[in-house]
Amino acid sequence: MKPPAFEYEAPSTVEDAARLLADGGDDAKLLAGGQSLIPLLNLRFAAPSLLIDLNGVLELAHINEAAGELRIGALVRHSAVAGHALVAERHPLLAEALGYVAHPQIRNRGTIGGTTAHSDPAAEVPVVLLMSDARVIAHSTRGQREIAVDDLFVSIFTTSLEPDEIITEVIIPDRHVEPGTITGSSFQEFARRHGDYAIGGGAAIVELDAEGICRNARVGLLGAGMRPEESKAAAAVLENSTLAEDTVREAARVATAEINPLGNVHGDVQYRREVIREMTFRAVMTAANKAKAGTA
Repeated sequence: MKPPAFEYEAPSTVEDAARLLADGGDDAKLLAGGQSLIPLLNLRFAAPSLLIDLNGVLELAHINEAAGELRIGALVRHSAVAGHALVAERHPLLAEALGYVAHPQIRNRGTIGGTTAHSDPAAEVPVVLLMSDARVIAHSTRGQREIAVDDLFVSIFTTSLEPDEIITEVIIPDRHVEPGTITGSSFQEFARRHGDYAIGGGAAIVELDAEGICRNARVGLLGAGMRPEESKAAAAVLENSTLAEDTVREAARVATAEINPLGNVHGDVQYRREVIREMTFRAVMTAANKAKAGTA
């Protein structure tokens, strides 16, 4: 199918983009990588009167470090994030998760800002950002503000952004690691074929001390409900343990006991819950093994 007719603007600055978005009102849409918007247009599930193409706003295409934080411009492509040395060194879980995003062609077009603003609970990046205590910068003609991603993600495809706001930057703080501990992380996802829409997944970050005791843990769930999810209850099971298999099984059970994944043609609620439970178990075990081996 072909998209409905629309006006097209290609600003070169954030200020111009914000002005166009404000003037366009509810009928204006932003175009970055287009991996979600273009199919919606072609299927005519979306019919904006104005499309604002951000690809010429070069100030949004940066990755740098400042004050112990990684700052990623909203227009940076998935492939660029995954292959960046700073990401691999400081946030290996994000780099690993991006390897599950669709296929190379999609990763070469999709953007970090676009997938964050899309707020898909089954997308890889949002759950990692949640586990990383990330924030976004939202810009409008009224100025800019910082939003913690935990406050940004409201529900499926719904964020706390105002209609005239543009995500311009994603900020990921470096993890505070206790002295003498080693960190391991893992992202595990199940789909019918690699690159297909995920049926479910789990992610984990663990810190082990010299005796092999888990001092800190983060556990994320992919496709577990109406928004990206993190299980603090599962982390509590893991902390102060040696991450033995039975403990990790219990943590995975606790993490998924009350989740409500959306059933669809690829699996009902119970099936997807079991998939997420198993992927969470594998993620924690893999993260623990990486920490023990010192391979992150």
